[in-house]
Amino acid sequence: MKNKNGLVFLIILLVLGYFFLVRPIINIKSKANIVLASAKEMKSIFSKNDIELLKTKMDDFSNKYQNLEKAAKPIYWASFIPYVSDLKNGLNAGSYLLKAAKETVVTIEPYADLIGFKKGESSFLEKSSEDRLQTAVLTLDKLVAKVDPISLDIDMANSKIAKINPNRYPKKLGKILVREKIVNIKEQFEGIASLFVDAKPLIKKLPAILGSKEEKTYLILYQNDKERRATGGFMTFYAVFKIKDGKMTIGQSNDIYSLDASISDHPKAPQEIITYHKGVSVFNIRDSNLSPDFVESVKLFESLYQKSGSKVKYDGIIAMDSKILVDMLTIFGDTQVSGVNFSAKEDKRCDCPEAIYTLFDIVDRPVGYFKENRKGILGDLMYALFYKAIGFSPSKYWGTLMQTMYQNLQEKHILLYFVDSEIQKSVEQINFAGKIKDYKGDYLHINNVNFAGAKSNMFVNESITSETKDRQRNVTIVFKNPYPHSDCNLERGGLCLNATLRNWIRFYVPLGSKLVSLKGSTKKVQTYDELGKTVFEGFLEVPTQGQGTVVVEYTLPSNIDTDNYSLLIQKQAGVEEQKLKVSRNGRTLFDGALRTDKAIK
Repeated sequence: MKNKNGLVFLIILLVLGYFFLVRPIINIKSKANIVLASAKEMKSIFSKNDIELLKTKMDDFSNKYQNLEKAAKPIYWASFIPYVSDLKNGLNAGSYLLKAAKETVVTIEPYADLIGFKKGESSFLEKSSEDRLQTAVLTLDKLVAKVDPISLDIDMANSKIAKINPNRYPKKLGKILVREKIVNIKEQFEGIASLFVDAKPLIKKLPAILGSKEEKTYLILYQNDKERRATGGFMTFYAVFKIKDGKMTIGQSNDIYSLDASISDHPKAPQEIITYHKGVSVFNIRDSNLSPDFVESVKLFESLYQKSGSKVKYDGIIAMDSKILVDMLTIFGDTQVSGVNFSAKEDKRCDCPEAIYTLFDIVDRPVGYFKENRKGILGDLMYALFYKAIGFSPSKYWGTLMQTMYQNLQEKHILLYFVDSEIQKSVEQINFAGKIKDYKGDYLHINNVNFAGAKSNMFVNESITSETKDRQRNVTIVFKNPYPHSDCNLERGGLCLNATLRNWIRFYVPLGSKLVSLKGSTKKVQTYDELGKTVFEGFLEVPTQGQGTVVVEYTLPSNIDTDNYSLLIQKQAGVEEQKLKVSRNGRTLFDGALRTDKAIK
C-alpha cells in the first residue's frame, strides 16, 4: 500500500512539475528565441538612422518582450531556486531598459533630424548652417529634461542585474563559456550604467556649455601626435572660438610660436627639458604639456599663458590631435583651404593620410621666402571642416560624426578641460579629461615624449609586454622604426619627417613599488613619486631602420591584492594603437591592441 501511495505521489509530482515547471520553461525558451531574433533586427534597424522605423520596430519588440515576461511568470513561484531568481531579475532588468529606450526614442523623435536621424521632410534642412547649429543648441534644453527619468530606469536595471551571481553557474557547457559570458555581460552593463550616471551632470550642462545662457569662450589646442608629447603631441596651433546660442565666431587662430612670441619674459626651462630636450634653455608654451595628467599640464600651460599679450579669458580648453582631422576628412571628403586640397587618402611618401603629409610640407619644409601664418592653416582647415559638418543633412553624417567623436574621446584623441568645477568633475569621471587615475589594484601607464626627434612617431611602432609573477613585475617596450631617414638638409629644402627618435620615457606604477632594474636607458635612471604613483624614468634613442628596447623590473608593494589580481593600464593620449600582451603567472590575460584604458582581471 505504501509503495502504491508513493507511486501515486510521484506521478502527481511529475504531472505538477510538467505543468508548473517543464511546460513553462519550454514556453519561455520559445518566446526567448522570438525576442532574440527581434533584438537582432532592432540592431540592424538602428544602424539605418530612421527614427520612425525604429519606433515602430521598438513597439513590436516591446510586445514580444512582454510575451516573454508573461511566459516566465508561471515559474516565479520557484524564485527560492537561485536560477529562477536570476531569470526574474534578468527579465525585470530588461523591462527597465526597454522602458528607458522607449522614453529616449519618444524624447528625441521631435528633434530626430537634429541628431542624425531621418524623419520624413524637415524644415531643418532649409536653414543656413549657422541657423541649424543654433536650432540644435536651443533644442538641447528640452532633450536633457528627460535625463533623470531615463537615468532612474537604468539604475533600476543595474540593481536587478547586480543580484545575479555568476559563480553559481558552470564554467562551461560543452564549448560555451557560460560563467565568463555572464561576468562579461554584468561588467559591461555596470560600466555603461556607471558611465551614464557619471555623464549625467555633463549632459545636463550641454546647453550651457554651448552658450544657451551666455557666451562661452574656448581655447582649441592642436597637438601633433606625430611628434609625441606627454598629453598627446607637440602643441602646433591654437584657436579661440566663442559660442552663443549656437552662433560661433573665431576670435584668433594662429601658430603656437606666435603665442610664445607674445611672452616678453620666458622663465628658465624645467629640469626635464634641460635634461632631455635639445638646445632648449627657456620654458615655452609649446613645451608646457610635460605632465601625462592633462589637468596638471593645463596648470603649466596657464602659468605661461598668463604672461602672454594675446591671452583671453576662456571657459575651457579642447585639445585634439591629427586623428580628428583625418576622421573628419574621411567622413566629409576632400576639403580645400587657401587653394590647397586636403584628403584622407593614403600617401605613399609617408604611408600616412595625404592631409598629414600636405600639412608637414606646408609647415615644416624650408623655403627661401616667408610663409605667413604657416601653422595657422590648420585652424583654417578645422574651421572649414566644422562648417562642412553643419552644412550637410544631419541624417547623412551627424550620427557617424557623433559616434566617431565619442570614440575619439574614449581613445584620448580629444581631451577636455573646463573652468567650471562641476563640469570638470563630470568629464574626469567619464575619463574625457586625460587624468592619471587612482586605482586599488596593479597599475601601469607608459609615457613617451619625443624631444627633437622630428616626426618619427609617425614611423615608429611600439609593442608592450607586461609579465607578473606574484609581486614581481617585468614590463618590456620595444620600439621599431623600419623606415629610412628623411632628407633633413635644410639648405636643400629637405622635409625632415623621419629621424632618430629621442625618447624620454616614464613608467607610472603603484605607489611604493621598488625598482629592481631599468635596462635600455642611455641616461641615468630616475625614481620618484608623482600623481599618486611611483615613477621610473629613463631616456633612449631609436634609430631609423632600427629599434630600441627598454625593460623595467620592479616589485609591487604589499597593499596590492595578488589573490584577486587586477591591472589598470592607462593608454597615453594621442597614441592610436600599441601592441599589448599581458600575462600573470604564465597565463595570458590579454593579447591585442591597446586603444583605450583597459582594466584586466
